Amino acid sequence: MRGMRVINTGALLSVLCFNRSRARELVGTENKFFEAKATSDDHQTAHTEHTHAHTHHVDHIDPSVMVFFTFKDLTVGKTMPIYFPKRDPATSPKLWPREEADSLPFSLNQLPNLLKFFSLSPDSPQAKAMEDTLSECESKPIKGEVKFCATSLESMLDFTQTILGFTSDLQVLATSHQTKSSVTFQNYTILENIIEIPAPKMVACHTMPYPYAVFYCHSQESENRIYRVSLAGENGDRVEAMVVCHMDTSHWGHGHVSFQVLKVKLGVSSVCHFFPADNLIWVPKLQPHGFSTM
Repeated sequence: MRGMRVINTGALLSVLCFNRSRARELVGTENKFFEAKATSDDHQTAHTEHTHAHTHHVDHIDPSVMVFFTFKDLTVGKTMPIYFPKRDPATSPKLWPREEADSLPFSLNQLPNLLKFFSLSPDSPQAKAMEDTLSECESKPIKGEVKFCATSLESMLDFTQTILGFTSDLQVLATSHQTKSSVTFQNYTILENIIEIPAPKMVACHTMPYPYAVFYCHSQESENRIYRVSLAGENGDRVEAMVVCHMDTSHWGHGHVSFQVLKVKLGVSSVCHFFPADNLIWVPKLQPHGFSTM
């Protein structure tokens, strides 16, 4: 389909991963990016979709949570404020090879040792970001959800195949910015046809703040719909955005940030959200004739 960013696994491997010989030497390089990310507001967007009981006060809404809307607002011509963090997947921390990632513990009770390994102060923003990520990865899934934090491409593929099937060819969908701009928060208008992408199951993977790439991947049994949406920003920015709509929110936490942003109640309304460019949606390989427009 025109404008849809479909990534094959070979291309994903080259973009997301380092080879084994380089992984160890990149600890210092990755930390520089992580330091900038952990002290910015951008890392909060990694938690907005999958944190089940995260409570935010909305008197002064953080722009980074402005990614939610309801299904009835998914219409051509609709204008809404949207936050798109400008994180370039090509320069973001990379997934380590499985051997390298598995050589380090990925556990909250090992956080003191991990901080020493990455030369981070226990009182630093980076330490807090690591603690939040490890806590979220070890939290219990909601009813009907299967979750996993992937620290390597191999582990991400293993988890994805357990959900989508080992005999299925896989494709990855991601948001694509058609123009270059430093603007992260502005009004966008939905243009042209809204493309629904039929998929019996999906796995969504969200980047998490950590010294190397970690993806929070999960799948839900409840009804979810995937869409590609063409957006035009007030400043002329063009975005081909991926959207997931959760049609049943009855098992989410009462404090989920989306309910406060949208001023809706648990289980009463659908919740849709836009995906940042470095988040991924895994689906079985799509057939061209399977797409439909709204």
